[in-house]
Amino acid sequence: MTIEIFTKYIDSPLGMIEVSATESYLTSILFVETQKKPSPRKEVTANISPIIDEFEQQMKEYFEGTRKDFELAIKHEGTDFQKAVWGKLETIPYGKTISYLELSRRIGNEKAIRAVGTTNGSNKFTIVVPCHRVIGTNGSLVGYGGDLWRKKWLLDHEAKHSGNYQTSMF
Repeated sequence: MTIEIFTKYIDSPLGMIEVSATESYLTSILFVETQKKPSPRKEVTANISPIIDEFEQQMKEYFEGTRKDFELAIKHEGTDFQKAVWGKLETIPYGKTISYLELSRRIGNEKAIRAVGTTNGSNKFTIVVPCHRVIGTNGSLVGYGGDLWRKKWLLDHEAKHSGNYQTSMF
């Protein structure tokens, strides 16, 4: 049995986002770079996948500063280790950051810091699974698949709307 995956491109303050989903869960949320070829998946032209409509509404609320948590069905595909890391990412509160070292401690393996960083970088659910909230141990902005300028923007946006805003976090 083949599961049909639908794709929609959504404009955002950070550029185009490609969201893909079945009829019941999201399969990926990624920033589209100009040099990237469009997905070969079927692009949504009608209300075929209500989960994409729900994603679009929740993302709009997030960028307006009124949504701090997402309530979306997503399907992680990966190893047990990867799923554990992504699960811990989902527990980092809006407007807060932790280090890669702290994230590795939270999964119970402080020595897995590099593997945690690699797994963080392979997160297919940008913003919704908040890998942008993970920073270097020294507090620096490091590693973000969507480019560091987006990570900075997201952290500043969340700080501003959570009451933790100064001039800029970084």
